[in-house]
Amino acid sequence: MEAKAILRSTRISPQKARLVADQVRGLSVARALALLQFSDKKAAGIIRKVVYSAASNAENNLGADVDELKVATIMIDEGPVLKRFGARAKGRGTRILKRTSHITVVVGSGKKA
Repeated sequence: MEAKAILRSTRISPQKARLVADQVRGLSVARALALLQFSDKKAAGIIRKVVYSAASNAENNLGADVDELKVATIMIDEGPVLKRFGARAKGRGTRILKRTSHITVVVGSGKKA
């Protein structure tokens, strides 16, 4: 029994979000939420909301027991890139890439049902 939650086009670089995602992959939901709550990274707050949403989906839609849920998979994919220009020396301009991420979290009970 698996439930998932997806957050699309959030304004954080996939590289930075993957650092936090690697810490919680495979943990129980309660432990993952505790770890994310006390992390200093910006991505931790964003990923915490998605993990909580996936756990709530499992509880409300599938009737799963929240205490037995684990973070089965967590994927950080690249979203659309916002292209901006920044001023440089001698009147030039340089492109600034503001990257976005798609975050997908799947929680499961860890046992076949």
